[in-house]
Amino acid sequence: MTSRTLLRLLSAGAAAAAGIALAVAPAVASSGSHGDRGEHGRQTVPVRLLSINDLHGNLEPPSGSSSRILDPDGPLVDTDGTLTGIAGGKYSIAGGVSYLATHIKQAQNRNTLLLAAGDLIGASPLISAAYHDEPTLEVLGSLGLDTTSAGNHEFDEGYTELRRLMNGGCHPVDGCSPAGEWKGTDFDFLAANVLKEGTDQYALPPYYVKTINGVKVGFIGLVTATTPTIVTAEGIKGLQFTEEVAAANRASAHLARKGVKAQVVLVHEGDSITPNQSPDACSVNTANAGSRIARELSPQIDLVISGHSHQAYICKTADPAGQDRYYTQGSSFGRVLTQIDLQIDKRTKDVIRSSVQADNKVVTRTVTPDQQVEQQVQAWKARSAEVADRKLGTITADISNVVNNSSAATTKPETALGDLIADSQLEAAKAGGAEIALMNPGGIRTSLTYAQKGSEGDGVVTYGEAFEVQPFSNIVQVRTYTGAQLKALLEQQVWTPNPTTGAISHRILQVSSSLTYTFDTTKPVGSRVSDIKLNGTPVTDTQSIKIAANNFLMGGGDGFSVFTQSSDTWSGPIDLDTFTAYLGAHSPISPSPADRITFIK
Repeated sequence: MTSRTLLRLLSAGAAAAAGIALAVAPAVASSGSHGDRGEHGRQTVPVRLLSINDLHGNLEPPSGSSSRILDPDGPLVDTDGTLTGIAGGKYSIAGGVSYLATHIKQAQNRNTLLLAAGDLIGASPLISAAYHDEPTLEVLGSLGLDTTSAGNHEFDEGYTELRRLMNGGCHPVDGCSPAGEWKGTDFDFLAANVLKEGTDQYALPPYYVKTINGVKVGFIGLVTATTPTIVTAEGIKGLQFTEEVAAANRASAHLARKGVKAQVVLVHEGDSITPNQSPDACSVNTANAGSRIARELSPQIDLVISGHSHQAYICKTADPAGQDRYYTQGSSFGRVLTQIDLQIDKRTKDVIRSSVQADNKVVTRTVTPDQQVEQQVQAWKARSAEVADRKLGTITADISNVVNNSSAATTKPETALGDLIADSQLEAAKAGGAEIALMNPGGIRTSLTYAQKGSEGDGVVTYGEAFEVQPFSNIVQVRTYTGAQLKALLEQQVWTPNPTTGAISHRILQVSSSLTYTFDTTKPVGSRVSDIKLNGTPVTDTQSIKIAANNFLMGGGDGFSVFTQSSDTWSGPIDLDTFTAYLGAHSPISPSPADRITFIK
């Protein structure tokens, strides 16, 4: 019986003693070895786990800063700050799934499983996103992925689309890709803390069990409980995201009753770290959610493999019974392969904690790329090239989305690219009566540069480059708010300097040319916004204003709850379509002076 058949049984109302239905994914025996003599003469089964996280559809080798990773054995030494902006590091250029495939093959033995901790798809480059990430899932199947937790980005196109990707079938709107009908994945996305809203039924399989030489290993999947705040409301419609530890512990207890004592959690939640550390270092912020989960999970759980924060670390923490427990993360974009070796006692069926060893291995490009996987990548690149290379318009200079994060007096939270995108959305949303457009900075993924790929400084902007800027396919919507609500919305913005490093944590909405205001960080939170003007006229508390924004923000994303206080929604085009249309209609485009927000600090 497959996990999908069992999931249908869950939907029919099967319930476990804990009050939540539980399903076991298929357990597939490995040929394996016959066991070794471990410490104290115990008969043991050696197991090797290889894991990745946050691939985000990066099939081709990532470039720029996304390709670099601190590596004590790396060939690149940064002595003057030119490589990364921080002197003194030693780096490797890493990533690319054909190189990852070679590293996996070199690390594999007969008792190896390949795992992941979410965000394998979503926010992907066009080579994958053009065909709804089927290319990435095809390659992951070739790599031999056994299972993965779901990540928040797996829900970008909604639960129904995620089920299609798992089960197969052509996209309901765009149809089949050039490769033909999608066959589905050989692995499931796991989520023990995602339920169908209003029920105790799992939306996705909660765990996966694999038998290796007679012993069972259970893998429990979790996605960050903050998913409703960082994914569009439509993407998570009909789903309930519960607290991670409680959900994992329920699944763990069920596995233990079934005799599965060796247990691993794959959790799409992680920690920030102190910058410029070795991938094997443990310099995490233990106040973060990843560390909390790793500390609080049931002692029955032997190991925690994490994701989400795009950091590399190998850590230990004490579980509630005082035993050491490893928790790890492997950077992002396929730059790190985490290798974990452990022994399972054949008598107790449990992991011998003292046997666990973990290492973050950099996916260097000094190896020969795997030819089968490289052929897959090149085939998908060719299929997407016609779309990617289409010319949209031109720019006269770089149009950047970079906010100066220094403590200098010239620091501004507004960017030229943010202004451009807000203007494009306002122009498209005027059909819905929009007077102002606001854009979340986290939805702007990269800058437009004058020296474009494939050209020599001619300022051409292609569809592929525009897609890299806005890859989420959000819908531009319009709602009516009062002037007082607009002020309350702007007051929800964040601009917080770190007193030690001077780095800035910011969440400042980018604004269309029709809106100006002053943001004064020297005043208390809630009193920072003043002098709001619409097309040069002061805004009153009682006037009605139609505001355009993407559906992520309209659903209260990034903590902007004021957006949810209006429901008279007009829905327009996809944000990327508004951006590409604006580029075509207004070229050549020059960067704005980014002077719509008067910033006082």
